[in-house]
Amino acid sequence: MATVRRGGAIAIGLTALVLALAACGGAAATATGSPAPPSAAPAPGAPPGAVDPNAPEVNAAGDIPDNQVFVPFSPPGGAFRVSVPEGWARSTDGAAVVFTDKFNSVRIESVPSPAAPDVASATAQEVPALASSVPGFQPGDVTAVQRKGGPAVLVTYTASSPADPVTGKSVRTAVERYEFWRGGQELIVTLSGPQGADNVDPWRIVSDSVGWL
Repeated sequence: MATVRRGGAIAIGLTALVLALAACGGAAATATGSPAPPSAAPAPGAPPGAVDPNAPEVNAAGDIPDNQVFVPFSPPGGAFRVSVPEGWARSTDGAAVVFTDKFNSVRIESVPSPAAPDVASATAQEVPALASSVPGFQPGDVTAVQRKGGPAVLVTYTASSPADPVTGKSVRTAVERYEFWRGGQELIVTLSGPQGADNVDPWRIVSDSVGWL
C-alpha cells in the first residue's frame, strides 16, 4: 500500500509541475489569448526607453515638414514675388495661381483695387463675399498686421476643403487670407491647411516673403 501511495504522490506532483509550466508559457498571452507584441529594441548603445535622435520625423496630418524648402514665385510680368513650397502641385483657378499638397494650399491672386483694404472694408465687403462663396464658411477675425513686405489685412476663417479627387474626402480647414496693396493693385495670398495642423512657421515664411517688384 505504501508503494501505491508513493506512486500516486509522484503522479500528482508531475501533474502540478506540468500545469505550472503551462501557466508560465501562457503569461505572455493577452486577455484574448493572442500573443503579446514584442517590445521594440532600443537603439544600439542607448539606455532602455531612450528616443532615437536619428529616427525620421513623424508629422501629424497636414503638418508641413520642418525641412520644407521654399522657392520664389512671380508670375510673368508680375509686380510681386512670393515664396511657395517647393515641389507642390501648381494649378490655376481663374486669375489665381494655386500650389497644393494634400489638403494644404497657397493661393495667390492679384486684382485691381483703387484703395488699400482696411479692417472696416474687409469686414463689410470681403467677409460677406466669402460667406456666400466658400463651402462651410465660419468667420474668424479680421485684423491689421505687419509683414516684411508691408502692412496687410488678415482675414481668418474655417471652411470645408475641396474633396480629394481620389478618395472624395473633405476635411475642415483653417484659412489665413492676407490682403496686400500698392499703387492700385491688391495682392491676395490665401493659406489653408487642415484645422489643428501646426503650420504657423511655414505660413509665416510665406506671408513674410511677399515683396513688390
